Amino acid sequence: MLSKIEYLGDLRTVSIHLQSGEQIITDAPVDNHGKGQAFSPTDMVTNAAGSCAMTIMGIKANEMGVDIVGSTIEVHKEMQADPRRIKKITLHIAMVSTADDKQRTILERVAMHCPVLLSLHPEIEKVVTFNWTQK
Repeated sequence: MLSKIEYLGDLRTVSIHLQSGEQIITDAPVDNHGKGQAFSPTDMVTNAAGSCAMTIMGIKANEMGVDIVGSTIEVHKEMQADPRRIKKITLHIAMVSTADDKQRTILERVAMHCPVLLSLHPEIEKVVTFNWTQK
């Protein structure tokens, strides 16, 4: 078992990662009867796409001896109404790196093949941009 989720009431849950004990609180968004005081479940999906892309790039960067510490991703989500689901995920990736042009191409390709992005429904539009700054 990976985690245990408890409903706390008022459209809020707590997820407990069983191996580490770390906790994540989710709250329904304001536009769906919630308070919007924490990540919503769909925020978590969208955020997971960005986190996965950065993690996969970090693995490949380590293999290539490239430093990407300090790189960031701005995560954006658009919802649709009927059925209510994620319509679009946008990731603006700001890479601060020692990578040369060939290594940048490799890292961009790796990011686009992260397991979360590949697991998302094909109807979800995925927009990923990269902005590179040399260390």
